[in-house]
Amino acid sequence: MHIEKAILDKVNVWLTPTFDNETHEAIREMMTTAPKELEDSFYKNLEFGTGGMRGIMGVGTNRINKYTLGKNTQGLSDYLKKSFPGEQLKVAIAYDCRHNSNTLAKVVADVFSANGIKVFLFSDMRPTPELSFAVKYLGCHSGIVLTASHNPPEYNGYKVYWQDGGQLVPPQDNEIIQMIEALDYSEIKFEANNDLIEYIDVQLDEAFINSAIENATFNTSASAKENLKIVFTSLHGTSIKLVPDVLAKAGYSDVEIVKEQAEPNGNFPTVKSPNPEEPEALTMALDLAEKTNADIVIGTDPDSDRLGVAVRDTEGKMILLNGNQSMVVMTHFLLQQWKKQGKLTGTEFIGSTIVSTPMMLELASGYDVECKVGLTGFKWIAKFIKDFPNQKFIGGGEESFGFMVGDAVRDKDAVASTLLVCEMAAQAKEKGSSLYQELLQMYVNFGFYKEHLISITKKGIEGANEIKQMMVDLRENPMKEINGQRVVCIEDYQSSKGRDLINNEEFGITIPKSNVLIYYLEDGSKICARPSGTEPKIKFYFSVNCAIESINDVSEAENYLDNKIKNIIAEMRLN
Repeated sequence: MHIEKAILDKVNVWLTPTFDNETHEAIREMMTTAPKELEDSFYKNLEFGTGGMRGIMGVGTNRINKYTLGKNTQGLSDYLKKSFPGEQLKVAIAYDCRHNSNTLAKVVADVFSANGIKVFLFSDMRPTPELSFAVKYLGCHSGIVLTASHNPPEYNGYKVYWQDGGQLVPPQDNEIIQMIEALDYSEIKFEANNDLIEYIDVQLDEAFINSAIENATFNTSASAKENLKIVFTSLHGTSIKLVPDVLAKAGYSDVEIVKEQAEPNGNFPTVKSPNPEEPEALTMALDLAEKTNADIVIGTDPDSDRLGVAVRDTEGKMILLNGNQSMVVMTHFLLQQWKKQGKLTGTEFIGSTIVSTPMMLELASGYDVECKVGLTGFKWIAKFIKDFPNQKFIGGGEESFGFMVGDAVRDKDAVASTLLVCEMAAQAKEKGSSLYQELLQMYVNFGFYKEHLISITKKGIEGANEIKQMMVDLRENPMKEINGQRVVCIEDYQSSKGRDLINNEEFGITIPKSNVLIYYLEDGSKICARPSGTEPKIKFYFSVNCAIESINDVSEAENYLDNKIKNIIAEMRLN
């Protein structure tokens, strides 16, 4: 097979003495036995995106390895020195259960220490939210977590946090990327200064557990906690290190753990995908719930920032809540508790995203708090907390199964959220209700909202062009009517402009630019189109709603809303 000169030039750089013998051997092996793989490993540089870097582990510029991560860390070290001149710089580092996470974390620690930066390195794997907490707790300037979230086993990743415990946001992300790209691999300092590396564990765990209990427990009686039957699975991930301890310390004693999935394992052997968004991932937990007659099932992803929740419906059947449902029940419970404690003063806010359920806005107005809505990703909710220091953050989430309780952690946090869901379920059961009944009552009080997501995969260059064309058509030839309902407003986050089609007025959008388009219909339906930033997909998010008088109206209303979604999809020719 012929390999392009540009790729061979890159390969030859990696055959110089800057790189170790192991790397040289791996490259020579690929040259003779796997030229296609060689090409894929070097044809581009693995991009340091705005949330960090995620990719397949291996040798080459398009892979996660000690050199690509070393270069990131060297660039970040240089940026920290420039940003905080004269200060003793401090960083915290955590890692998850993936293959090589611990060795890569040590490489990252070595490079920081070689640059004279004090490093707090977790002695073993830990949940991502604990890293966000540690950055603030230890007064660090930055933090790194080695994780690829719920990607397949061959992946790993590198997420960067700033002083406030939130992930990088503009303009810092681009400034750091520029410094990384300007570096040569020979400039990476790999020689550790071990005097600057301090291992952390128990003390941080205790502080983090206490913080979760302080933020996510609300006067639930001891008997209510004991009476709640919980099934929990860590899906082979890091949450096993903390969630059982948090639940036990908070007083929840009836917790069954899915034993086959309790052992951390980067191969995730019992699931197709360790993602609680996929119903299949919780199959074993649901089976155990049937055996033990549990009230609630909770599963977390490998780095413990997302959670999936299943509860019993009115017939006693276990059903999975979607991300929007779990978000609204958690937010509503927090608002109720804050109100009960007299903590709502008019300066509080909840957080959501532009592709999540508009029901969050109804909750906010029902409790007279603000709902700040940002782009997809928790870094934007963390940014709200930083940008509005005079307002108090209650909680918030996004439809993709992430939630944040209070502001001690500035990223989605399945540890505190698991505890919060148990508090709700325990209190509901004690008063003869259930978490599901509480959700249905919310639909009566705030409107019945139903959401649906479809992802259309279009692979390769042709696919990318098709996705591009779909967005162009939606922008340049906007639909005037969908399913018999007029389009009343269109928001284009790429041009930062919206148009009110009833009054024919244009308005500005202050949220940072992003390739997202939202159509609003006159009956309150919302359709959002967004190409994925990481996969060859275009995603369409649908939200429809109607008013209901009582819980008895739920199944009829659900059929009505399901049909409405079906008709919208058919009319937009997306099926």
